[in-house]
This record gives sequence, C-alpha cells and structure tokens, in this order.
Amino acid sequence: MGNGALSGAVIAVAGAGGPAGRAALLRLAEAGATVVAADNDPERLAEAVDAARYGAGGATVTGEPVDLLDLRSTREWAAHIEKEFGRIDGLVHLVGGWRGSETFVKTSLDDWDFLELLLIRTVQHTSLAFFEPLQASERGRYVLISAAGASRPSAGNAAYAAAKAAAEAWTLALADAFRKAGGAAGPSSAAAILVVKALVHDAMRADRPNAKFAGFTDVRDLAEAIAGVWEQPAAEVNGHRLWLTEKP
Repeated sequence: MGNGALSGAVIAVAGAGGPAGRAALLRLAEAGATVVAADNDPERLAEAVDAARYGAGGATVTGEPVDLLDLRSTREWAAHIEKEFGRIDGLVHLVGGWRGSETFVKTSLDDWDFLELLLIRTVQHTSLAFFEPLQASERGRYVLISAAGASRPSAGNAAYAAAKAAAEAWTLALADAFRKAGGAAGPSSAAAILVVKALVHDAMRADRPNAKFAGFTDVRDLAEAIAGVWEQPAAEVNGHRLWLTEKP
C-alpha cells in the first residue's frame, strides 16, 4: 500500500461503476486510501469494488448504490461515510453521459433534460453534501472530470458542452467557497477540474483496433491524474482546470 499524500485518506467516488471508475478505485486504493464507491447500477458497482479490492491486495474498498439525483440520499451517503470512517478527504465525480446530434438545429432539448440531470444536478448534490467534511479535512479535494468541448462547443454537441460548462462553473464556485473559508492562510481544501477530450479504455481499443483515439485520455492515466491532485498544495489546484489533453 502507498504511503504518500493519499495514505489513510477517505475518498468517495461517485459514478464508480464504469471503466474510469474502476481505474480510479484501483489507483486510489493502491495509494493507501480507503475508497467508498457509489453508482446507480448495483451489479456494476459490486464488480468494480471487487476488482479494486483484489487488484490492490485487500485494500478497504466499499460500495453503496446511491441516487445522486436526490439531494437527501446524497447527504445521507456523505453522513454515512463520515460516521463510519470519521472524516472525508475527497470526492471524485465520475458521473458521465453523452448525447449529441448531427447538426445544431437537430438538437433535441430532451437531450438537455437528460444531461442536465446527469452532468449538473449530480455535481450540485455531491458538492453541497460533501462541502463541510471536505472543508474540515486537512487535505480535502473535490475533483470534477470535464471535457474540452465545454471550452469550445461544436454545433452538434450544444447540450453536452453547455452541461459540462455549467458543471465547471458550479465547481469553480465551490473552489471560491474553499478559498474564502481558508482566509488569509489560503485554502486547505480544493476543488479542481480535470479536462479531457474523451476517455479510452482497453475494451474500446479491442472493439476498434484500427482507431487512433487521437487526444483521448486512457482511463489509467486519468486515474493517475486524479491521485495527483492530492500531491499538490490546495492553493495550486483550487479553482484550476488541469488539462490532460491539448487546449482547444
């Protein structure tokens, strides 16, 4: 087990059942953190938790199905973690989803309704529920995974890019709250945004062996970047977009 910045930390991971979640659970557990995972798919969540426990040699990795679209359920999840482990040192937001259209005028506002819930509401709920324990931690971090398209939207990705941009704005407001709470000494906790073009994992490469996935970030590299947020001082990452792909 690790003995660095994450050793002994208690980290919650929202949206942990997908490939990015699996990679993050494993990397955080290997670094010595206690990892508490949540996903809306119990079967997928259980598989991800088991894989991380096995891969990290019996590390403490637990899972709990949570409805992150419900603020009360999200607050109860945070309270349960704090009660069981005594504190919370991080929340990694990996809840994702994508919908797009061929052209701008063909954009369906149903797509916006769908993405607003997944990409914005879950950020609102997790940040509100976890703010106080993260602020109380000496190494609290809120990590949002965003997309380069939020900074340079394409015509067919209007709903997705707008939702990602809103999630970033909300996270930057959280960062300002951490800054103000820190006062003259500076923030002790931080909210940071990791920006990717898109993610790629082994199954995608197997399905499309000739694809180059130019500019994509491997989920293992994303997991490494997530862990790296704890290795930097809060003031250096708070309110910053950390680019894992070329800026548009």
